[in-house]
Amino acid sequence: MENEIVQSVSQWGLALAVMGGAIAVFLGGIGSSIGVGLAGQAGAGVTAEKPELFGKVLVLEALPATQGIYGFLVGFLVLMNTGILSGSIEPMSLSEGFKIFFGCLPAGISCLFSGMHQGKVSAAGMGMIAKDGSTMGKAMVLAAMVETYAVLGFLISALIVFSI
Repeated sequence: MENEIVQSVSQWGLALAVMGGAIAVFLGGIGSSIGVGLAGQAGAGVTAEKPELFGKVLVLEALPATQGIYGFLVGFLVLMNTGILSGSIEPMSLSEGFKIFFGCLPAGISCLFSGMHQGKVSAAGMGMIAKDGSTMGKAMVLAAMVETYAVLGFLISALIVFSI
């Protein structure tokens, strides 16, 4: 009976860890898809008027996609550290599962919000380059500033997941 309880608790720990990784992937993907969608709408308007700016518009539209990548990487780290990818799943206590779950939240939440806001800044940058194509560098710097917080959230989550 006691062995069954220990095994059940270790399954819940693993479930919490995987759920944390999934949340990081989902939230990062949602933020990126919203951001890329917002930037794409603005980009369609710019390229309809000035098709020669398509290359610059494409770069600004791609920037918000990175938050989804960060969320995916955190999910991948969870799968690696739990042994799911290698097929050698290690028992995990409930507290370890909670640690990984909560460790995934910084990446998920920061990627959700920074992806959406980076899309808005990228869309505004497209307005800049529509008026003056030489402002591409400035538009990229403004959009990249928003990315900083997704990178910080990813780093914190990666450090937490690796430390457990």
